[in-house]
Amino acid sequence: MKQSKSIQIKGRLMSFHVPKVMGILNLTPDSFYEGNRKTNESDILGLVEKMVSEGADMIDVGAVSTRPGSEEISIDEEKKRLFSILPQLCERFPETPFSIDTFRAEIAQEAVACGASLINDISGGMDDGMPETMAKLQVPYILMHMRGTPQTMTRLTHYDKFPEDVILELSAKISRFRLAGVNDIIVDPGFGFAKTIEQNFEMFEKLEYFQSFDSPLLVGISRKKTIYQTLGTNAEEALNGTTYLHAIALQKGANILRVHDVKSAVECVKMYAALKKIPL
Repeated sequence: MKQSKSIQIKGRLMSFHVPKVMGILNLTPDSFYEGNRKTNESDILGLVEKMVSEGADMIDVGAVSTRPGSEEISIDEEKKRLFSILPQLCERFPETPFSIDTFRAEIAQEAVACGASLINDISGGMDDGMPETMAKLQVPYILMHMRGTPQTMTRLTHYDKFPEDVILELSAKISRFRLAGVNDIIVDPGFGFAKTIEQNFEMFEKLEYFQSFDSPLLVGISRKKTIYQTLGTNAEEALNGTTYLHAIALQKGANILRVHDVKSAVECVKMYAALKKIPL
């Protein structure tokens, strides 16, 4: 299967010859999985230390919950949560690329100035200023598919043809950012965002369709409702289901796994590399 191109990150090329693992750090009090939800500085630094030691290639930092029905917070509250810890993270872990999970261009600009290396936008450019901002910043941009907002997306799950409509909508967004001058775009199909559980499984089954983009492919399925509702359990008990889907995602061409559990994901990548005879 064709490997996606490398991206420029922290002044060097990141190759996807071997898939990468992105650890999740939530600075919110209401994210759906408590294990990676931290608000105390000591706990935050401890979790990042653990993820880095377990082999995380990058860390995604979110200061706004994006679970279905979550309450949207003000930009001032997002800044307060994020910038109370981001300088310490960048100083303590200078070799680790930090991705900032935000849909606001102003936050993106200030975060990169503070030392962040990527921007992860679940809205795919809901902020009209995001394409121009990303073109100026010239850091990798993770463009996710979503309809509406976290408050409305569960009502926007009708597609004429699935997942082809998702691909078409992503293509339009990618073109908008390419025209603005954004070079490094990572594509995220958006599991759980404006998609039913049945649609999530159908999209997973056809994940190789997303290889049509000349961009790295990120899969964020870790401990989500699709897994734990199918298993009749909860997010805390969804690791086995997550690891199974991570293995399938790698087989279908995923370049980045966005995960709550770094160690298990890194081991999954190592087993995939051994199976495919890919040197680590």
